[in-house]
Amino acid sequence: MITPKTIITCAVTGAGDTVGKHPAIPVTPEQIANAALEAHNAGAAVVHCHVRDPKTGKGTRNVDYYAEVVERIRAAKTDVIINLTAGMGGDLVIGEGDRPMDFGPDTDVVGPEERLAHVKLLKPEICTLDCGSLNFGDGNTLVVQTPNQLREQARLIKSYGVKAEMEIFDSGNLWFAKQLCEEGLMDDRPLFQLCLGIPWGAPVSAATAVYQSQMLPPNAVWAGFGIGRWQMPMVAQMVVLGGHVRVGLEDNLYLDRGVYASNGSLVERAVKIIELLGSSVASPAEARAILGLKQPAA
Repeated sequence: MITPKTIITCAVTGAGDTVGKHPAIPVTPEQIANAALEAHNAGAAVVHCHVRDPKTGKGTRNVDYYAEVVERIRAAKTDVIINLTAGMGGDLVIGEGDRPMDFGPDTDVVGPEERLAHVKLLKPEICTLDCGSLNFGDGNTLVVQTPNQLREQARLIKSYGVKAEMEIFDSGNLWFAKQLCEEGLMDDRPLFQLCLGIPWGAPVSAATAVYQSQMLPPNAVWAGFGIGRWQMPMVAQMVVLGGHVRVGLEDNLYLDRGVYASNGSLVERAVKIIELLGSSVASPAEARAILGLKQPAA
């Protein structure tokens, strides 16, 4: 059943190795904030933000960069909903060959409080909660978060007055996310994000979207996305299934074959798909009502 109002989230930069693969990946806090505002002006009710080291372009957990991004977005006096990642801090790079304990230089594994330091300080309306461990990409990188770590992160997020968006990268993640709901660690309108196509998580397909959406609790609010060339087909798929959608340069660099996208152009394309399918795009105020959020902080 198509929902009458569809929330668009724009994931504006991510932390992946996309700098150099696209001429205008947002890197500095100013660029990331401007990208978020561009996406909002194009129709996104929610902006999902990572930060990057301005010198190297690599993803970072630097709280000062997050603070600058949030301050710049809030200074623009829009009503856009800010969603900050809490996915950084669980990266374990296994050593090569017979020395697996020689962890790679990009290893970054910290505890729940440090992982959420920026969330505690800045109080976004939403932050993410990756709901399980995963072979992330086709190399030696694992994304590690144990059940007990995730329970503690969920408790902390709730104590900060922030809504957790549970990121579902595979079927086991979905199983555990439902367990968090059963244990009372989510609010009465739990928010799920179905993340399809990340090697080696859930494959991107209509069958996967249907299966996962049918496994959600009846009181769930949910969205989904596909990466790369599957981004727009999955916008249509999620809308048809009654969900909300995510687009942005974190997940896809191209608007059409050989044509680089901007966050604004990706949101505009999603708006067209949503409207052609008979839904309409939710404003931030409408998105807050759907998600059960309070009014934004002053």
